[in-house]
Amino acid sequence: MLEARGIRWQKNGKDILQGIDFNLAQGECTGLIGPNGSGKSSLLKILAFLERPTAGFLRFRGRSVPGTVPLEIRRKIAVVFQESLLLNCNVYDNVALSLKIRGMPKKEAQRRVISWLERFGVAHLQRQHARLLSGGEAQRVSLARAFVLEPDVLLLDEPFSALDAPTRESLLHDLAGVFRDTKTTTVLVSHEFRDIERLTQRASVMIDGQIVASGSPPDLLHTPQVGRATDFLSHWYA
Repeated sequence: MLEARGIRWQKNGKDILQGIDFNLAQGECTGLIGPNGSGKSSLLKILAFLERPTAGFLRFRGRSVPGTVPLEIRRKIAVVFQESLLLNCNVYDNVALSLKIRGMPKKEAQRRVISWLERFGVAHLQRQHARLLSGGEAQRVSLARAFVLEPDVLLLDEPFSALDAPTRESLLHDLAGVFRDTKTTTVLVSHEFRDIERLTQRASVMIDGQIVASGSPPDLLHTPQVGRATDFLSHWYA
């Protein structure tokens, strides 16, 4: 579905990503995990076509992605960031706007918006202004705004990190159910292995801009790793 090969990215003369090879299969939810500053969010930006790599190439559905990414490809990717970044309008309009821009008939757009607001438990807030939402409510609206597009690929950048423990647990539970039902192809960035265990089938450990280990969450924990991967994963060893 989405492939990256030999990705390097420099910013202000500093190597942020070094020789990254990454592959995302259709229907798979895979994780990127590592300490703060390891390059996880930077790689996500490359995969979202928000940044151009210094070297290497990307493929989407087997097709090479040029430097100027076609709109038809960009529209197949949805991103949810750590901060909700909602627009200065009510909940319904936040979720509906992208469908309106794409010219979807109003009746179908309304059906889809309400469906996803209900799925994330915030349909009762549809007329409330986004600025009045709690952190958990805002993130649920952000997720509804992404899923309403029915993207080919969903990219999640630390979507739970700003939430308190009960809110985080509730959203993890609901999102796991959505993934089971939709089989949405997803990359989840997190520094918490518990998130990776709950939601992903496979994960890659990133340290200092490099992928140092990959495998299923159980394999990463229970199969001996080497070097820096061991040091990082030791926090979650049973």
